[in-house]
Amino acid sequence: MPSPASPHGDLADLYRDLHAHPELAFAEHRTARIVAERLRAAGYETTEGVGGTGVVGVLRSGDGPTIALRADMDALPVEEQTALPYASTARTTDGEGRPVPVMHACGHDMHVACLLGAAAELAADRTAWRGTLLVVFQPAEEMGRGAQAMIDDGLFERFGRPEVVLGQHVAPLPAGYLGLHPGPAFAASDSLRVVLHGRGGHGSRPEACVDPVVMAAATVMRLQGVVSREVAGTSTAVVTVGALHAGTKPNIIPDRAELLLSIRTFEPGVREGVLAAVERIVRAEAASSGAPREPEIVRTESFPALVNDPAACERTGAALTGALGSHRLVDPGPATGSEDIGVLAQAAGAPCVYWLLGGADPVAFASARSFEELADVARRQPSNHSPHFAPVVEPTLSTGITALAAAARGWLGRGDDAAAR
Repeated sequence: MPSPASPHGDLADLYRDLHAHPELAFAEHRTARIVAERLRAAGYETTEGVGGTGVVGVLRSGDGPTIALRADMDALPVEEQTALPYASTARTTDGEGRPVPVMHACGHDMHVACLLGAAAELAADRTAWRGTLLVVFQPAEEMGRGAQAMIDDGLFERFGRPEVVLGQHVAPLPAGYLGLHPGPAFAASDSLRVVLHGRGGHGSRPEACVDPVVMAAATVMRLQGVVSREVAGTSTAVVTVGALHAGTKPNIIPDRAELLLSIRTFEPGVREGVLAAVERIVRAEAASSGAPREPEIVRTESFPALVNDPAACERTGAALTGALGSHRLVDPGPATGSEDIGVLAQAAGAPCVYWLLGGADPVAFASARSFEELADVARRQPSNHSPHFAPVVEPTLSTGITALAAAARGWLGRGDDAAAR
């Protein structure tokens, strides 16, 4: 079913344009240029190239608190299969020079459009609030490095230190709804690159070789026991082998196999235990296979769990329900996905409040009569990082703009017009 007409027609068109023109981490040049042009047109002091391709806008309206609103901009190396008229057909090369398709499979295009809409709305209403708006358009969230890159480039020293960091992430909840969970809300993320070394040769003579494909297969299967056998039932962890690369032909035993792992945890002790178990298993499988060399285990990405400050959630939640209604805000519980916005908040010494923005077609949820039924329908929707993932434009866009603007107003000082009312 097509989305209803958007009251934000220009931004809806912009969203579709961004969706059709995705860019990978630290390559968001076109997106950053569009963001900067729109911020300048709205009256923001705008700086490009922060942390690589990041954009920062600053808008002041008298004395008052500094509030940060953040959106991420990067896409993923996924081939889109949505069949939308604005579906991406983009292709590029990744950081290792390999040709890859590109898609906004995680909804960062919607994040950008929503924050630009909220930024414009708040700029047009400057007499109603007091303080400083810091709007941060961040690169490279998918690599877990964009937030730190902006911090290292002097984000808070150059533009001010906020009292709170606010943001949202589109998810397969019904469009028009928000999900906010106080406390640990998104998992810590660790990505590992594992190289297993064998001894290559002819496929007809495996006895003369050490087969890294068999070694990799055994390792993958053994890793499936880490969560089920080594993590307590009261804790949460995920170990996913997202890629396995080995060999070129059926009759050649290669001399190496590469595994790419994604690990998600909430508790520091569980995180340390899972990482140690993975390393133990990898080294043991290599040794048991007679590998001629020790395996290589490199942590390629790492960022901590995102913890929503409970008191800040209460204050922000009141602003969100005031703008959208209490029935539109639910607690979805902690998500095992990960986000590096918490790195920004930690560096600023400020509380973080990060919520989910529903983006799935609400018609699919019409028969749900309880939160459990709603959650069951949500599990059947295309998820983030799927080649079929694309939020409905409306009411996702309008809800996201309203949520960001309302959350900011909940923290900014009241202006002359607001005080008079």
